[in-house]
Amino acid sequence: MKILFMGTPDFAVPSLRALVESGEEIVGVITQPDKPKGRGYELQPPPVKVYAEQTGLSVYQPTTLKGEEFASFLSELAPELIVVVAFGKILPRNVLDYPTHGCINVHGSLLPQYRGAAPMQRAIIDGCTVTGITTMRMADGIDTGDMLLKNEIEISDEDNFETIHDRLAALGADTLLQTIASLKDGTLVAVPQDDALATHAAKIEKSDCLLPFSDTVRALHCRIRGLSPIPVAFTHTPDGKLLKVLAARPSSLIRPEGTAPGTVIALDDGMIHVACGDGVLALTRVVPEGKRPMDAADFIRGRKISVGDLLA
Repeated sequence: MKILFMGTPDFAVPSLRALVESGEEIVGVITQPDKPKGRGYELQPPPVKVYAEQTGLSVYQPTTLKGEEFASFLSELAPELIVVVAFGKILPRNVLDYPTHGCINVHGSLLPQYRGAAPMQRAIIDGCTVTGITTMRMADGIDTGDMLLKNEIEISDEDNFETIHDRLAALGADTLLQTIASLKDGTLVAVPQDDALATHAAKIEKSDCLLPFSDTVRALHCRIRGLSPIPVAFTHTPDGKLLKVLAARPSSLIRPEGTAPGTVIALDDGMIHVACGDGVLALTRVVPEGKRPMDAADFIRGRKISVGDLLA
């Protein structure tokens, strides 16, 4: 069948690659416009565009999906199925209704949990031990369509946003191929979501990244993992400088009674041990303001932190 692919970031590339390598007929790839990045604000193409052009696929970057121009363009391509993976814009009704087999979305959570923009990060931050991929038929609303197939993975205490992102991107590609195979042989079953069980995965804001050391060790550890390596959790040193935290782990040290949360209680074994609401968290990898990522041991050797300092 003739497939139009819509996607933008790294997460979408494995799904597009899977369609190409399985021999599906890709009539075109829609992705977001190039965006300025870096200090020079040079325009950078989305990862999907880079892969599509390397593969010889036709790439289109419309500024809007609304109006006659895109409707006419859609009629020219005449897709029988639209596959959407992290495209980044809501599809208007005329686009959703166009293909014979509808629009199938690859979503990075076990719907109806974690509908929205940041399902992978929120699942880790919330301390979930399982997440997965759901393919669904797209409908009006944010991730509210009927579910098609689900596949799960475990979240370990060693996982962070990067590892879960990469594993779910690969799982999403596999689940997409399974979904299309079931669509072709007529065995695909759509299951409505139970809205009563739905949760929302809101976009990550700067306020989500600030570390509240009055929280539990578990909650802080999950927050750091869910925000690493981007956008990264952070705190401030006593001189007001930003200190990003890329990695941490629960400390074996006991928090001294009466110690204020955020207080550095030890600099042992190359780690920064910080008092929290119910124990001690050991920071293991950090990014000092204006510096490159480094192990906490290197930060300690630079005498940039001392026992008794209050991180806030």
